Amino acid sequence: MLYAILGRDAPDSLERRLAARPAHLERLQALQAEGRLLLAGPLPAIDSPDPGPAGFQGSLMVVEFPALEDARAWADADPYLAAGVFAAVEVYPFRKVLPA
Repeated sequence: MLYAILGRDAPDSLERRLAARPAHLERLQALQAEGRLLLAGPLPAIDSPDPGPAGFQGSLMVVEFPALEDARAWADADPYLAAGVFAAVEVYPFRKVLPA
């Protein structure tokens, strides 16, 4: 089953985000290697692909896990959460419709 994971950044967390980014990406790359990553990326705080010092408001990941509990456990172990980048993480079942 697919799951949408939405991490919401804490205020003023850009420096922590940059420091924890390699570990965060490493986990995503492991899912990608397993064929379980549909998409992942940050949500800029402003309408720009490079928000500069404005930073990010969070991240969105769509990943495959056997069950919701597995997706939640994986999200709860994210380096961004441990580093205080994410103030909150939400996990939702996701049903891909398009593209087919």
